[in-house]
Amino acid sequence: MRSDSQRLAGKIAAVTGGASGIGRAICEAFGAQGAAVHLLDIDGEAAGAAAETMRRDASARGGPTVAVTVHRCDVSEPDDVELAFRRILEAGPVDILVNNAGIAHVGTVETTTPEELDRLYRVNVRSVHLCTRAVVGAMKERSSGVILNMASVAASAGVAERFAYSMTKGAILAMTYSVARDYAGHGVRCVSISPARIHTPFVDGYLSAHYPGREAEMFERLSATQPIGRMGTPQEVAELALYLCSDEAGFATGMDYPLDGGFLRLHG
Repeated sequence: MRSDSQRLAGKIAAVTGGASGIGRAICEAFGAQGAAVHLLDIDGEAAGAAAETMRRDASARGGPTVAVTVHRCDVSEPDDVELAFRRILEAGPVDILVNNAGIAHVGTVETTTPEELDRLYRVNVRSVHLCTRAVVGAMKERSSGVILNMASVAASAGVAERFAYSMTKGAILAMTYSVARDYAGHGVRCVSISPARIHTPFVDGYLSAHYPGREAEMFERLSATQPIGRMGTPQEVAELALYLCSDEAGFATGMDYPLDGGFLRLHG
């Protein structure tokens, strides 16, 4: 087994939606463990700032330099994905792909418009197809690679007013199982993580927009939906992602891993 600081040494990882929240935490964890990270995000400015923070923090720790490359990319657009991954693959083969980019939505089947449904599909589902398609052939040729998809407890449980979002995360699970089955014999692993509520900037923004003046109250109410009594942190998701994408998890494929504070099995 490698020393703890070298778990991903020599690996090249591409992480979508890497500028904030869970994606940023994954980029930071992978970079700290020796991976060369390609950070993809639609917000190029935020992505650049995240990369600079990663480098500065590594320098402050006195550790090795963090290798992180930023790619401004709308992962729902085929041309953007093709260009980004052409550049990435020119630099070296992708060992790890983390399909993390996604958007949320609140609404029932009645209140969700066709346009909203299409947008959720493009960002949350089509992006996984495009990015996976861009790397899996080369992984197959090398008989090596890991694809990690970010699903959600909403894929497996009925969450109120999350019709379109739940649809997309259910698709993530189905794609995870399908890719794992098709490529298990070619040395390529595919797994997913299903978080419950994670305290990210999105949560704070959502509460400010929908519950002005009641943010603290609603934060506690949302936290209490997890039997453990709190939301998870992006770093906790990143630690699981680090394990699943490391060589130590070489026997793991075709599985979804809930990280939910007991939400699926202990709720109610």
